[in-house]
Amino acid sequence: MIKREACDKWFSDCVRHRDNHTCVNCGKKEGQIDCAHIYGRAKKSTRWSMDNAVSLCRGCHRHYTEHPIAFTDWLTKIWGDGHMKLLREKANSILKTNKILRKEVSDYYRAEIRKAEQDKTYKIITWN
Repeated sequence: MIKREACDKWFSDCVRHRDNHTCVNCGKKEGQIDCAHIYGRAKKSTRWSMDNAVSLCRGCHRHYTEHPIAFTDWLTKIWGDGHMKLLREKANSILKTNKILRKEVSDYYRAEIRKAEQDKTYKIITWN
C-alpha cells in the first residue's frame, strides 16, 4: 500500500472539486466520491496530474478497479485515443520525488482549491 500524504489529499480535493463532487460515470452525488487514478499512485510522473484522475462513486471505482479493460475503454470513449496515448507516455516517464517536491505539490493544490472555493468560475490548473 502506498502511503497517502498531504499532496495526495489536496490533489484529491482538487479532482473532486473539478468534477463537482459527482461521479463522472453514473452521476451519483451522494455517499463517498473517490478520486480515481487512471495510472496508479506508484507512477510518480502522473500521480498528481489532473488528467490522470476522475471522480467516481465508491461502486463505480470498485467496478473499474476490478475491470481495468472496461475502465480503459470508457476513458477512451470520453477522452479520446489522443489523450490516452499522451497520458500513457507521461505515465511511462520517470519522476523522482522527495520531501521538498511533495511539499511543493501539496502547497500548490492547497492554493488551487482555495482559489476555486473563493471564485466559482476558477478552473483548477494541474501542477504538471
